Amino acid sequence: MLYPLLHALQPFLVPICFICTWVFLAMMAMSIQSAVSSGVDRAKQMHQIPCSDCIFFTNDYRLKCPVNPKAAMSEEAIDCGDYRTKNSYGSR
Repeated sequence: MLYPLLHALQPFLVPICFICTWVFLAMMAMSIQSAVSSGVDRAKQMHQIPCSDCIFFTNDYRLKCPVNPKAAMSEEAIDCGDYRTKNSYGSR
């Protein structure tokens, strides 16, 4: 019973496998492109965090910022109102 069905489908198996393979490769390429794009967008956003150039930044893992300890080195610190550059007080 299986042999006649397989024999009838044999002319279509190669094109079906060919199309399925290219669809799989296209989906995999789109997935990789989406992951890379998402990673680049996340990296751009994380590079906007100004904490490491702030005068209040301690570079200590226990207390990174005494002014805003919860927001330090996070996305909340992007528009920090207490941000002061390290050179802003030295030039007075």
